[in-house]
Amino acid sequence: MRRDPSAPSGTVHRRTIESKVLKKETLGDPTQRLIDIYIPAGHDGRGLPLLVDIVGFTAGGPAHTNWKNFGENLPERLDRLIASGAMPPCVVAFPDCFTRLGGNQYINSEGTGRWADFLMEEAVASVEKEFGCGGKGKRGIFGKSSGGYGAMVHALLYPDFWSAAAVHSGDMGFDLMYRHEFPVVLRALAAVGGKPKPWLEKFFAAQKTKDSDIHIIMMLCQAATFDPDTSEFMNIRLPVDPHTCEFIAERWQNWLNWDPLVMAQKRADDLKKLKMLYIDCGDTDQYNLVYGARRMHALLEQRGVAHTYEEFPDNHSSVDYRMDKSLPLLVKALSQ
Repeated sequence: MRRDPSAPSGTVHRRTIESKVLKKETLGDPTQRLIDIYIPAGHDGRGLPLLVDIVGFTAGGPAHTNWKNFGENLPERLDRLIASGAMPPCVVAFPDCFTRLGGNQYINSEGTGRWADFLMEEAVASVEKEFGCGGKGKRGIFGKSSGGYGAMVHALLYPDFWSAAAVHSGDMGFDLMYRHEFPVVLRALAAVGGKPKPWLEKFFAAQKTKDSDIHIIMMLCQAATFDPDTSEFMNIRLPVDPHTCEFIAERWQNWLNWDPLVMAQKRADDLKKLKMLYIDCGDTDQYNLVYGARRMHALLEQRGVAHTYEEFPDNHSSVDYRMDKSLPLLVKALSQ
């Protein structure tokens, strides 16, 4: 629903990419991927900065271009921000990165796919070629939750490709956000014999998805992402003993190696290459992410990395309104 009916409407173009870096056999996912591209009113895209929207777990980029009740979808938000002068014009790409396990973390993983390569080598390359936007120094990435994680990790790993990043309620501090989930996972698996395969087969066959099951499949997806075993069903192995829930040090360390807080210990200085880094989190985030965000903020301050950090009085849910803060900052930085 448009909050400013007078704002000129941009155009959303839908394209399909046939990926060469994603392999169908990894999880049985399609290699043909939708990508929606927003072009602001009065522009054809040429010369404009490019933002890439990577979404949270269970979603796909094109979901952000759908009609939304009691609020704006993202193209409507962009129309309003641009028309009001709060944000310069930009192109925004919405790639579909959904998997059978509910999503991914936007990294290159043997267990879930080469999603970082897909974004940079295929999605961005395709959009820039067709619309003449972006290019070195004019690319930004943003997302919330798993998308916020992806934006943070891409900023850490690929600061020569991306020049700006917005991290909304991003996954950081794995000890606080993941460890307490494993007893719940083990109880769910125990009910069907103790293995992921029968649980997932039941999940895929169900006529209705239970909210409680989303947390289970999320943890199975993270296991396939951060510490895959390609000999197991859907590449899943857990970092805990299935009987005692004791953590297996080597397995859990493989997860921790992908925690942005751990990665930043070695890579924080690379973030100085960015034109803009924005991080925020709700102060009552129900997944404990605010503590990871605070730790990242402190680490970046200690290392002299310029960034904008904000906490706000809310939790993890329905916080798209925070993009009114972040997106103008990204686009202004990329427009310079």
